Amino acid sequence: MLEMDDSIFSTATDMATTNIPLIRLEGITKVFFTDEVETHALSGIHLDINPGEYLSIAGPSGCGKSTLLSILGLLDTATGGSYLLNGEPVSTLNMGDRSRIRNKEIGFIFQAFNLIGDLTVRENVELPLTYRNMPAAERKSRVEDSLERVGMAHRMKHYPAQLSGGQQQRVAVARALAGNPSILLADEPTGNLDSNNGESVMELLRDLHRGGATVCMVTHDPRFARHADRTIHIFDGRVVEESSVAA
Repeated sequence: MLEMDDSIFSTATDMATTNIPLIRLEGITKVFFTDEVETHALSGIHLDINPGEYLSIAGPSGCGKSTLLSILGLLDTATGGSYLLNGEPVSTLNMGDRSRIRNKEIGFIFQAFNLIGDLTVRENVELPLTYRNMPAAERKSRVEDSLERVGMAHRMKHYPAQLSGGQQQRVAVARALAGNPSILLADEPTGNLDSNNGESVMELLRDLHRGGATVCMVTHDPRFARHADRTIHIFDGRVVEESSVAA
C-alpha cells in the first residue's frame, strides 16, 4: 500500500532519470449506471505521461475527454483498469489520501476559472495552500512568485469581478502553480475566452512547459492541441489516434 508521506513523489528530474512515467494508465474503463442504463464513457484507455511532457487530449464533445481528466486528477475513480501515479497504484488510496495528493501534487485549471468572488486575487491563490499547514511566510512567497510568473502580481489586491476573462484564467493558473504540483491538468482552459485571450493563455502554458512543467490539457480545438508535444485523439471513449510534434 502507498505510504503517505511528503517524500513519496520524486521530482520530475528524478523520475526522468529512472524512466518512470509520472502517470501510467492500463486498460482504464469508466461506466456510468443510471436507471439500469450503462453508459461506457471510457473503454480500455492505455496512456503514459512522462515528466516534463506537454500532452493534449483531443476529441469532440462527449467523447470522454473530461471524464479521463477527472480520473487523472483523482476527482473520479475508474470502473476498471490500472492507474499508477509515480509508480504507485491509486486504487490503494482512501478518500483522505486522494484529497491530500490532489492538493499537493496536481494543479487544476478549469474552463470556468472557479475563482471565489469574495476573495481577492491573492486570497484565491493562497487558499489551497492553507490546507497544508504551511507557514504564512512560505504561503506569501509562493503566492507572489506564482502571480509574478503569470503576469498578475500587480492585480493581487483586485477581486475576480474586476478582471477580464483572460486575467481570471491567469489567476487560476497561478493558483495551480502555487502548490508546485507534479502535473498541471487543464480542462478546456480557453473555452470561456475570446481568441486573443485564448492564445495568450496558451502561450502562458507553453512558457510554463518550457520551464519544466508537466502539462496535460483537454481541448476540442485542433489549433490549441497543436501546442502540445503529443496529442491523443479520443472518440467514443477510445484512443483512436496519437500524433507527435516533429522535433
